[in-house]
Amino acid sequence: MANAQAAAPQVSVPVPEDPRRRLVDRALKRFQYRPDALIEVLHTAQEAYGYLSEETLVYVAKELKLPESQVFGVATFYHFFSLRPQGEHSCIVCTGTACYVKGAGEIVAALEEEFGIRAGQTTPDGQLSLGTARCLGNCSLAPMLTVDDQVLGRETPQAVVRRVRELVEAKQGTEEES
Repeated sequence: MANAQAAAPQVSVPVPEDPRRRLVDRALKRFQYRPDALIEVLHTAQEAYGYLSEETLVYVAKELKLPESQVFGVATFYHFFSLRPQGEHSCIVCTGTACYVKGAGEIVAALEEEFGIRAGQTTPDGQLSLGTARCLGNCSLAPMLTVDDQVLGRETPQAVVRRVRELVEAKQGTEEES
């Protein structure tokens, strides 16, 4: 019996004293631990931690009395949720039909080549996360993307690479001066 317990993987839950954990606990309490509050609780957890770690998902599943598979399924189904830490900056390229026809694929390829990552990844230095979205909802600006919270439209691959490079380098320059 002791061997069976020793072989079971140990999953640590977020530390109760962590103020981020208290935010999640408050959301759980506010929604009265109702299973139908899963998405709201996950939003709170992601805002608190920046992403949804496996430990956080297991904790939420336990508190809402839901199967872990259901919580993981929701977290992976919705584009908004991230299971990995995000970079200091984010670039989301719309790959909807209008944007794709007008060059979104070339923009994604140029960014992947320039920063050495694939869409859905973050640079090793944690400066940039590159993502794609099925539609950002403004086809008249095709191809469009967001860089941090700024919406850019009718961009070329070269212009996007230049803008993103300047943004990342400006942040790195500020850190070096500190």
